[in-house]
Amino acid sequence: MKEIRLHATCLALEGRGVLLRGPSGSGKSDLALRLIEQGARLVADDQTILTREADVLMARAPDNIAGQLEVRGIGIRPVPSLSRTPVDLMVDLVGPGAVERLPEPSSETVLDLPLPRLALDPFAASAPAKLRVALRSLGPTQTPADTMKRSDAQVVVLVTGLSGAGRSTALHILEDAGFEAMDNLPTRLLERAIRGSDGMRPLAIGMDMRTRDFMAQRFLEALDLLMRDAAISLSLIFLECDDDALIKRFTETRRRHPLAKERPLADGIAAERQMLAPLRERATHHIDTTGLKTVDLARILSGLLGLESGGGLVLHITSFSYRQGLPREADLVFDVRFLRNPHYENGLRHLSGLEPEVAAFVEGDPSFGDFFARLTDLIGPLLPRYEAEGKSYLTIAIGCTGGQHRSVAVAERLAAWLSVQGRAVSVGHRDLPDGRAGMRSVEAKVGKA
Repeated sequence: MKEIRLHATCLALEGRGVLLRGPSGSGKSDLALRLIEQGARLVADDQTILTREADVLMARAPDNIAGQLEVRGIGIRPVPSLSRTPVDLMVDLVGPGAVERLPEPSSETVLDLPLPRLALDPFAASAPAKLRVALRSLGPTQTPADTMKRSDAQVVVLVTGLSGAGRSTALHILEDAGFEAMDNLPTRLLERAIRGSDGMRPLAIGMDMRTRDFMAQRFLEALDLLMRDAAISLSLIFLECDDDALIKRFTETRRRHPLAKERPLADGIAAERQMLAPLRERATHHIDTTGLKTVDLARILSGLLGLESGGGLVLHITSFSYRQGLPREADLVFDVRFLRNPHYENGLRHLSGLEPEVAAFVEGDPSFGDFFARLTDLIGPLLPRYEAEGKSYLTIAIGCTGGQHRSVAVAERLAAWLSVQGRAVSVGHRDLPDGRAGMRSVEAKVGKA
């Protein structure tokens, strides 16, 4: 295999490889240090070995300097790193006077492959931001939101995250949705399992700390290669949860945390959170499962992955109590505590906003009509804009003090209005007693209105 060595520093940034090229003292390590502090990972400092694998340019460090960065004035220090990465951009480090204000697109040929090229002043305060802008202008390596729509791509959803955050539940949900589900697949078999699939069904693969040979760095390297394959539509879902909720889950189930066998549970959770931080950074989607019921997780997964059969923007309306905190999944939140409160009416206190008499009381507030008209005037024009940005799922939360009366009635009214507009919408009530809060579609109900 042909290879070359460049006087360049290589970083993995937002899923792409970047070469910082320049002579000694040009600012390679300085810019690299700033990017690493912002989440990038080092591949090679000062000397980078490039090889060609099919139509992909791969970078790695010489063995004797792997994982080490020279920090001028401090010394050589270990930093977060990857053993190799595909390369997408060459950045020549120059002085401020050599940077063109409006440069023409430029590229050069490396190992017979074209590589986009950019000139940048490494010491400018805006250098890291400019580099990110340049990378994004190249277009996505593999955008799951787009490729999920392609019928010729093998759809793959990788599910990972904190132990106890709901990986197994998520896999069961995806399996029920028609995915072929696999759990605890060794990292070394990941690529083989995906490429060996017949492509007839989408794949859902769970991986966490208990997976044999699991290492964040090894997993990221496999992910980088898969993300660049146009025949694979890949999403990475990272599940997380508050420490208190995780501790409660492990205590109630009497399961052992994989990193807390000989130390306190809280310490094991903290260690795992730190170890998985690079995966969280690279995830396509993040889901906080604190307080989520299975039906809520199913709804969120359905929206994120576009599993709804109707396509387009899927809407969910939920009521909630401010005493219990804001819904974590909410995109838009509206406070209706200014409306008159049925709680202070003896005949209504024991009822909920699902009851006609409570809804009539809330809508009888003199300010309700103007409020609801302005609410729909705001939401209506927003929805096409969200769709234009590629958003497939939107949660609107309506809150009141106790989550029993006003917020429930307004959420029901808003869901009905959206359904009349032809929108796919479901409604749920987070803080109603069990048995009355379940999610449901409102389409059939609206037809009777």
